[in-house]
This record gives sequence, C-alpha cells and structure tokens, in this order.
Amino acid sequence: MSSDTTQPLRYKRILLKLSGEALMGEGKYGIHPPTLSAIADEVIELAQAGVEVALVIGGGNIFRGVAGATEGMDRASADYMGMLATCINSMAMQDALEKKGLHTRVLSAIKMEQIAEPYIRRRAVRHLEKGRVVIFAAGTGNPYFTTDTAASLRAMEINAQVILKATKVDGIYSADPKKDPTARRYRTLTYMDVLKQNLNVMDSTAISLCMDNKLPIIVFDLTVPGNIRRAVLGGGEIGTVVGGSETVWA
Repeated sequence: MSSDTTQPLRYKRILLKLSGEALMGEGKYGIHPPTLSAIADEVIELAQAGVEVALVIGGGNIFRGVAGATEGMDRASADYMGMLATCINSMAMQDALEKKGLHTRVLSAIKMEQIAEPYIRRRAVRHLEKGRVVIFAAGTGNPYFTTDTAASLRAMEINAQVILKATKVDGIYSADPKKDPTARRYRTLTYMDVLKQNLNVMDSTAISLCMDNKLPIIVFDLTVPGNIRRAVLGGGEIGTVVGGSETVWA
C-alpha cells in the first residue's frame, strides 16, 4: 500500500485502542477477516510512514468480563476470561499484519510463553524503535481494570504521544446522535468536562491517568477508510480531541 511519506508526522509514536467489536464488522460476534485485513492495511500505512505503532485491542467480541459478572459469575474470574479474549484478538491482528509483511510482536501481561512474549516495558520500547508493531494483550493483567485503562497505562509506559480511540462514531457528542437529532459533536474537550459530564469515552480511571500525565486522546470513526492516517499524518481535523485547554463545539 502506498503512503505519502513526505507528509510531516503529527505524532511519532502512538497507541491505537481498538474495541473487540471493531473486529466484528457487520457480524454479531467473533472476528470478521475482511475487517481485520482492512485495519491491518491502515496500520501498515502508518508504519511505512515512519510512525511507531502500539495497539491495545478489547475482547468484547468474544467475552466481556462485566457482562459475565452481571450474570452471576465471579467478577475476577470473568475479567480474567476477558483478558484471554484480548489475547485471541491480538493473535488474530498479529497474523493479519505479518501476512502483509509487517513484523509484529504480541506482549502479554499474563505469561503464556508459547504464544506471546511477557510484557516488559524496555522490550516493548525496543521493538517500537526497531519498527515493529507492538500489540499489548491481556489488559493490565489484573481484574477490575478495563482495556481502556490498560491502553492509558501502556501509552504512558512507552512514552506514546497520543492515544487514538477508534469507535463507530465520528467523535464525542453531547448525547447519542442516533437517538437525539439535536446532539452536537465536540471538537475539543477538557479531561474534567469528560469526567463531570460522565461522557462515554473511556472509563474514569483511564481518563484520570491521561489527565495526570497530559496525554491527549483522539476519538474518531474507524469505519471511514483512511481515518487512522488522517489522525496521525494530518489531512483534516477529525473526531474529538480530549485534552484541550477548553471545550469547543465542532
């Protein structure tokens, strides 16, 4: 895939946060190979442009720990099952990327040497410096923490310059745009406004971590081809940026 490598990079090192549902395509569960391949193409385009890319992928397309806990399952056990679901998605993404020729490493917070390297911060940074895509699996390795929190934590550990939060809507709205026609999209949001208004961006722990470390979050629509490139390489303002000095409507 060709890319405009002459375009200046907004960010040199990024963390891309994908929900497990992003891999489903139009399905109701599981992994949709064409969707996986399309996401891999966009990640490869970034790597070819010189961006160091790390990924965190949720597991909601296979198993969601919170949902399991509401059905009477022990919360810790349910969360560990959700972590294993993220490992399945991470391996699928690794396979999609490496079939297209991009060197990839999966680093798991839960030891499983046969399929992934153990998570070691310095090792992750070294992989990125060598141009490999790094996929962080198994969340933080602890129950009661979401993959959003894992994404924030890993982004700070590797000194990423931004978190790209890929969703199915083109930013953060004042209300659900599918239900409320008067809903307006924000162009920028402060961290405190996200927390005060209880906006469904990332969980409060993840937002607080980003706020404490001044790490910006860009929320954008993954379903539009080329949006990941536009967020990183420029080519128009997209989505909503969390971490601005003031809250501004689009």
